[in-house]
Amino acid sequence: MSLWRTKSIEDSIADSLEKGHSLKRTLGTWDLMIMGVAVAVGAGIFSVGAKAAGSYAGPSVTLAFLLAAFTCALAIMCYAEFASAVPVAGSAYTFTYATLGELLAWIIGWDLILEMLTAAAVIAKYWGIYLSSVFELAGWDIPATIHVLGLDVSWGAFVIVAIFTTLLVLGTQLSARVASIFTIIKVAIVLFVIVVGAFFVNVKNYTPFIPESVPSKPGEGDVWMQSLFSFMTGAAPAQYGLFGLLAGASLVFFAFIGFDVVATSAEEVKNPQKTLPRGIFLGLGIVTVLYIGVSLVLTGMVPYTVLAEDPNASLATAFVAVGAGWAAQIISVGILVGLTTVIMVLLLGLSRVLFAMSRDGLLPRGLSVTSEKRRTPARLQIIVGLAVALIAGLTNVGVLEEMINIGTLSAFVLVSIAVVVLRKKRPDLPRAFKVPFSPFLPILSAVLCSWLMLNLTTLTWVRFAVWLALGLAVYFLYGRSHSVLGRKSRGLDADGNKLVVSEPETELVK
Repeated sequence: MSLWRTKSIEDSIADSLEKGHSLKRTLGTWDLMIMGVAVAVGAGIFSVGAKAAGSYAGPSVTLAFLLAAFTCALAIMCYAEFASAVPVAGSAYTFTYATLGELLAWIIGWDLILEMLTAAAVIAKYWGIYLSSVFELAGWDIPATIHVLGLDVSWGAFVIVAIFTTLLVLGTQLSARVASIFTIIKVAIVLFVIVVGAFFVNVKNYTPFIPESVPSKPGEGDVWMQSLFSFMTGAAPAQYGLFGLLAGASLVFFAFIGFDVVATSAEEVKNPQKTLPRGIFLGLGIVTVLYIGVSLVLTGMVPYTVLAEDPNASLATAFVAVGAGWAAQIISVGILVGLTTVIMVLLLGLSRVLFAMSRDGLLPRGLSVTSEKRRTPARLQIIVGLAVALIAGLTNVGVLEEMINIGTLSAFVLVSIAVVVLRKKRPDLPRAFKVPFSPFLPILSAVLCSWLMLNLTTLTWVRFAVWLALGLAVYFLYGRSHSVLGRKSRGLDADGNKLVVSEPETELVK
């Protein structure tokens, strides 16, 4: 039964006040809204939509974005209800611990580590590549990699991770202010792209809106590259049509990842019961409007077949095709600025999930120590930055891209289920925000997220299974025996020291 032990909401909130293991509340609604836009509006808006339109959905990629946004909104409502009731660091991990038990909480925490670690590394790598592209536009020949001790090192990834790791160590509010500046710049670039692209739109390119389904190209039906759904049902891999639209939604969902990261900062938010829901939903609304505008312009500028012919299709592909190459240069700068803030928010989110897990003893508690002056987990933030920089700078991270999606979606599924469980277990708990039409909408959220997961490739699922197996090994070899809840059940305190009952006062002391 110890595998399913839950941590009470009251204990979670009490732990957030523990001296030397607590965070400072400095963030407001604007900060959270900017954080959501900052982490979502990155490379995805410039490239993922073009790939989804060319290879899967055609002009109906707009519907794919709407479906992905709807699915994300359902899950985010569940996050908002939890965060308003349990304003503690850890996001989905903390919520699951309070409802579904320690083992599932560990699994979802492990999944969140996968999502944020791989996302931060992938995006830091691409940031270095796009930085070289911007230098090239300026006439400077500065390569993206340098040769050090026999290794090809992406120096740009090290630089950007080091900068934001330093800012996050200095304080979350300072980092949020820097992110605000970059986010305003990149939103302005996106609006510029939409306005300029609208002048090149030809409505004939929207027909057929949902192209007729066709068999996948040779090689694309490989057992490892087809969706798990196709593999399980024996359906022949195909492009376009209804299933192409759904596959496109699974792909563009990548552009919405990160809103769960906002919830990880709950312990650093002022008046979290009201501020968190407002900040999350405002950010999601802005991002959805931008994505729909970009996708409409993209598929209106050129036929989707033009995008299908380019293996590296992006917004720049469309602008070059209509003779507006100068706009492609601005897009390159926009991508660089867009990626910058994404890296910062992911570094923040990853450290906060690890912070919550270590404070609960599932990872070494020394990682959750915060500095006295700034009350940030400086030691943990530096370790996170170093890990991300090494993965991004020294490895080929391209193979990890879909791992980001499956990590996010698995977290969404469990949080959607957990919010229903919490309603049953703690109907008395004050909630500043409630998911409407519960349990219907949370269940629908879990179903839609599960469906999107089934549309990811079989190879992604195999890698996911390996990651989970590794996580279970860590839990049973370390986490289960060092868990604070487990120690309390054995008469020990959080640090493993024996608790003794003081007879006169019957209080627990060391």
